[in-house]
Amino acid sequence: MSGKPQEAGRSEATENVFRKVKDHNVKFVEMWFTDILGYHKSFSVTVEELNRAFEEGLGFDGSSVEGFVRIDESDMVAVPDPSTFSIVPWMPLESATAKMTCDIHWPGQQPFEGDPRYVLKRNLKRASDMGFGCYVGPELEYFYFRSNENTGVLDNGGYFDVTPPNVASELRRETVLLLEEMGVGVEYSHHEVAPSQHEIDLRYTDALTMADNVMTYRLAVKQVAIKHGYYATFMPKPLAGVNGSGMHVHISLFKGERNAFFDKDDAYHLSKVGKCFLAGLLRHAAEITAVTSQWVNSYKRLVPGYEAPVYITWARRNRSDLIRIPLYQPGREKSTRVELRSPDPACNPYLTFSVILAAGLEGINKDYPLPEPTEENVFEMKPEEQARRGIKTLPGSLVEAIHLAEESALVREALGDHVFHSFIQNKKIEWDLYRTSVTDYELKRYLPVL
Repeated sequence: MSGKPQEAGRSEATENVFRKVKDHNVKFVEMWFTDILGYHKSFSVTVEELNRAFEEGLGFDGSSVEGFVRIDESDMVAVPDPSTFSIVPWMPLESATAKMTCDIHWPGQQPFEGDPRYVLKRNLKRASDMGFGCYVGPELEYFYFRSNENTGVLDNGGYFDVTPPNVASELRRETVLLLEEMGVGVEYSHHEVAPSQHEIDLRYTDALTMADNVMTYRLAVKQVAIKHGYYATFMPKPLAGVNGSGMHVHISLFKGERNAFFDKDDAYHLSKVGKCFLAGLLRHAAEITAVTSQWVNSYKRLVPGYEAPVYITWARRNRSDLIRIPLYQPGREKSTRVELRSPDPACNPYLTFSVILAAGLEGINKDYPLPEPTEENVFEMKPEEQARRGIKTLPGSLVEAIHLAEESALVREALGDHVFHSFIQNKKIEWDLYRTSVTDYELKRYLPVL
């Protein structure tokens, strides 16, 4: 600190916020949080309210936020996390706007059990009590379209293609620069397989920071697209006949500086901890799918033929499997990880990381045995061969996924009763709205002939 004494009661992180507010001429601060479905929520205060925000939190009506509270218990408090402070670069800079991600509390400072960020913190605490830190690196795919009502693509490129005049690549480049300006690390960005489909991979970090970063990422991608008159969507399957968008999640556990998944003497370079974690993911994959793939549209992506996983298998080289173990590179022990390929980018990252972690920890606690890998293409196997090997499938629809989640003690424990019941109820409503609607497909197929 520049010789100026720290004000009484302020932590170093809080003091750092006030320094940045002064240095950047910040006038407004957006308070960000997330509802149970993963929708981004915020309200804005002036910097004059920051002291009160840190000391007491900021009250708001929680009854209007999906999955939070009933009208008769509506008062909630948003408590900003000073470590998440950054300038919002798409807002006017002459009187700058900053943001902080908040934890949601009851009045009286008790953490609110319906806050997805608290849900993830609770699961990370369980991992910590077992001696583990959890690190995550997701790969989020998305599409650029002409507008939110026009799915006209900006290019017809494919995987890693360069497609002059490269409008979408420029949008992607600007997004990467903006994310780095906000303190979000980026590893790669490239064109994906489908036309106008792109991917920006975030640099792996601890799971809580990463969930915060995913929320920032999705907003930044959309803001840059809107700025240039286009629309970006994380909808899992917006176009028929081409690949949908996934969010492959790379995850590893550490004990201090040591990767707990790595074993130099194992054929797969996987330790006993890594194998049990992987076995836990495989055993509980179907029941956590309602969280990792939470929309009706998610199951239009999880079908054979479009690189999305359907079968509950694992392998090293086979990208059609549910879980892949990226090949070990000598000298990069810290990169040993498992890659779960079923989540999509429209999920709630706090809840998704929670159920993934819970499934893996269950495998460690109960010493689950790891099935043999499946390096062959399961899509080409005959049903008899799949049955002989005991290969099971992910749920094929949202309603099937809901029923599996509803019966899962692991999902209930990972989410906590409040989020579990609210989430299941919301998903049942979504399914009922979908199944009772008359679609364009039905009108085109049946109206002329029935």
